[in-house]
Amino acid sequence: MSDHFFAYISRMRYIGRWSLMRNSLPENIQEHSHMVAVLAHALGVIRRDVFGVSCDPNACAAAALFHDSSEILTGDLPTPIKYHSQEIRGAYKEIEQLACEKLLATLPEEMQPAYRSLLIGEEADALHDLVKAADKLSAYIKCIEERKTGNNEFLSAEKSTRTILEESPLPEVRYFLDHFIPAFELDLDELGTIGE
Repeated sequence: MSDHFFAYISRMRYIGRWSLMRNSLPENIQEHSHMVAVLAHALGVIRRDVFGVSCDPNACAAAALFHDSSEILTGDLPTPIKYHSQEIRGAYKEIEQLACEKLLATLPEEMQPAYRSLLIGEEADALHDLVKAADKLSAYIKCIEERKTGNNEFLSAEKSTRTILEESPLPEVRYFLDHFIPAFELDLDELGTIGE
């Protein structure tokens, strides 16, 4: 059992997101985690290089890669249920914690501290604001992509997610919204050829 961790991680691809929504572009938690890692890395670079605040973008990316790993064991609980009440939210946090502990137990003992810091330790906590913001940006991008396919199912989610992002106290989020989100509205021809 102490060598099954990466086999479990590889199963992230089988867990779908947005389960209560009609999806034109299905997304699993492995794809989602990759995009969140890319976005968290970008937010870390913005924090460090644009705003001059000490930050390790690589640590942001690593924490983001594992931010939904508990869902390997719990599945992806739909947002309206997960956040229905403080009681459900608290219970789900406990379940996530237990799932992470069970996942950690599938690693050799000498490797557990490194992954504990990513899954439930100080490193994950220290980077929580950027990873959470990247998670929300990923959701917003998903909504844009669904709308662009003609799927109106995500219009309310897009509007509410944009509002949350605009109300974020993080200057990195505002910078990303202003500089990078407009390109997600473009098609490939409008994006043009790299280097032109």
